[in-house]
Amino acid sequence: MTASRSKFTPDGWPTVIPRIIVDDVQGLVQFIKKVFGASGKYEEERPSVLTIGNSKVMISGTGVRDVANAVLYVYVPDVEATYQRAVAADVRVIEKPMDLPYGDRRCMVQDRWGNTWQIATYHKAGS
Repeated sequence: MTASRSKFTPDGWPTVIPRIIVDDVQGLVQFIKKVFGASGKYEEERPSVLTIGNSKVMISGTGVRDVANAVLYVYVPDVEATYQRAVAADVRVIEKPMDLPYGDRRCMVQDRWGNTWQIATYHKAGS
């Protein structure tokens, strides 16, 4: 039986962190910062770690790895404004913003790197 460790992540890091692998790390980092207001920076020699709200996402380059796209569901304060920033950043619109029965107003877009972003703002169901 292995000893339990109470601290096994860096400070402020969640347990699960999505990682996207692309050919153009710097471009995707700029896109995420522009559309979602993420903090963090492009890193050349290691994964770029961006923070969106209370979540983190890692962006890495190809090389020894193949491209690995993601489907990410991102809650934002204003789905309409975020959708407009995404459209201005030249995404492919999959779904325009719509109200869903479980309380989210959501849209879906695909960036030029092949990642799908479901962008949502929660409103009480039925409101």
